[in-house]
Amino acid sequence: MYCSVLVTAPDLRTARDIGRTMVERGLAACVNIWEVSSIYRWKGEVHEGPEAAMLFKVPREGFDALRSAILEVHPYEVPCIVGYAITAGHPPYLDWISESAPPSGGEAQKPRRTGNDLIGR
Repeated sequence: MYCSVLVTAPDLRTARDIGRTMVERGLAACVNIWEVSSIYRWKGEVHEGPEAAMLFKVPREGFDALRSAILEVHPYEVPCIVGYAITAGHPPYLDWISESAPPSGGEAQKPRRTGNDLIGR
């Protein structure tokens, strides 16, 4: 099983730093990053402002390692780190997630080449 992990950060630079670090460590296959506008309650007050959102793709077994690593570098006191189960997907893409972010978090495997690699090229 696989999951997408939503994480927010104060700005794009911080999000890029966190995202790149996690992918380089082999804790995520990839991360998508975009700007968002957030409205939230914090310490009894409502706040509104810009943030950056990150969407990581990982094997479900790798969620805890990713969460722990993000907590080591994240500037927020209580960061948003929420995992969503991927219940269906394009099988070659899901295989790529497993190969690129092994659940143990270490060195990513070189992707396997199959006959399907030639389709559409």
